[in-house]
Amino acid sequence: MDPKVCREHLDRLVSEETSALRRLEVLLDTEYDYLLNNNVDELDRASAARQACVAELLRIEDERKSLCRMLNVPADPPGIERILTWCDPSRALQKRWGECAEMAKNCRNRNDRNGALVSERLKKVEGLLDVLTGRSNQPKVYGNKGGYAAAGRSANVLARA
Repeated sequence: MDPKVCREHLDRLVSEETSALRRLEVLLDTEYDYLLNNNVDELDRASAARQACVAELLRIEDERKSLCRMLNVPADPPGIERILTWCDPSRALQKRWGECAEMAKNCRNRNDRNGALVSERLKKVEGLLDVLTGRSNQPKVYGNKGGYAAAGRSANVLARA
């Protein structure tokens, strides 16, 4: 492959990925607002848009991996660096690649933040359900199927009773 053609291909991929990551940042921030405000209807719509954006990012990653295979280079960061050094001696694309990696890290942090909020809400709901069902004073242990079960009880014993 000609280095110029490779650089053009990588330039397109970095541009597409940067654009998708910008959209994902906005979507994750919007999702966080919907989570904070318990806006379930909008959250469903935002989740669908987020999934479409993630699918686009996966397509770009697959295309980048394919380019790496074609050049017989590992599809990891050092492999991408080798390709960039070969096809982009000015290192302009390498700078954009680094910025893109930073954006991906920011998206991962936003996604972790959203996941932590969801986890916190689920624990709160679980606690409320325990109060309603009278299990709030019982210790939580894992049952035979991996889920939480009340201590000292067995689903098998209850099934036989």
